[in-house]
Amino acid sequence: MSVQSFLLNQYAKWKLKDMPAAQREQMMALVSKDPELFKKIGEEIERRKKGGEGEMKASMDVMKKYRAELAALMQK
Repeated sequence: MSVQSFLLNQYAKWKLKDMPAAQREQMMALVSKDPELFKKIGEEIERRKKGGEGEMKASMDVMKKYRAELAALMQK
């Protein structure tokens, strides 16, 4: 495991700490399948938040944008 993937996993665990364990493990599995996609999603959400958009709206808009990639990842 590279340092970058380790740090990404630790960050995801921290952000998902309030999520039920089963869902958290499912999300961690998705992140480990394609960490670059989730890095790109996170960066775009942060960019929108810095632009003045609310976190929930930014998250929903970005997730809609990457819906096809996320669905394909879940099918793997």
